[in-house]
Amino acid sequence: MSNNLLKGKRGIVFGALDDQSIAWKVAERVVEEGASITLTNAPVAMRFGKIQELGDKLNAEVIPADATSIEDLENLISKSVEALGGKIDFILHSIGMSINVRKNRGYTELNHDWMLKTFDISAISFHKVMQVAMKQDAMNEEGSIVALTYMAAQRTFPDYNEMAEAKSLLESFARSFGYHFGEKNKVRVNTISQSPTWTTAGSGVKGFQEFFDYAEKMSPLGNATAEECADYCVVLFSDFTKKVTMQNLFHDGGFSSMGMNPSILNL
Repeated sequence: MSNNLLKGKRGIVFGALDDQSIAWKVAERVVEEGASITLTNAPVAMRFGKIQELGDKLNAEVIPADATSIEDLENLISKSVEALGGKIDFILHSIGMSINVRKNRGYTELNHDWMLKTFDISAISFHKVMQVAMKQDAMNEEGSIVALTYMAAQRTFPDYNEMAEAKSLLESFARSFGYHFGEKNKVRVNTISQSPTWTTAGSGVKGFQEFFDYAEKMSPLGNATAEECADYCVVLFSDFTKKVTMQNLFHDGGFSSMGMNPSILNL
């Protein structure tokens, strides 16, 4: 059901790959709430994903961009402003990838060149997106920028590997750039720390099923779904959260505040 919370707003959604991805759900929800958007993903992801299907469904232009490339981002943001007919009101950064994880390299045996690539794709790209948007003066006053993160930035989850450090850096960029964007034109910048979620990327992490089940039992409200995360993003993109910025917001059914849940003892 739509409440037109984003009526007339324009946005860019990064990272929609297939209908399991959170970014896909966010794209569907923001359009349902009245927004116009462009979609983007890395050219390599677009070859095996289904983003064009989503673009056709939502009447959203799909603009390929490597989020680690300033040139690609400059093209993406300028084309988005042109395609949408004005400045941007919101951006979703839903990007993360680790070659070390894909190649099953343990944390104490990481390939450091691959680690740098992880940081560039999963975190530094967030800074690049905001830097380009600011330089192009592409964001409307009181706009909203959100990146998806995970609480491994604060606590140890061994199989999450160096993605934990990437998420820590991502959250730091939200605080630091959030200050500058807020001072300049009241744009707010936040991260959402989401529950473990069944996505193409998430389910590839070693032991994901067991941890998903553990988090479900540990959380008083259970794990937050991709659809529920999309609802939360809508709220953060809306005018109801104009003074929320530089925050890491846990969306995890209470998991992040728990010490022990007796139901875990029955695992």
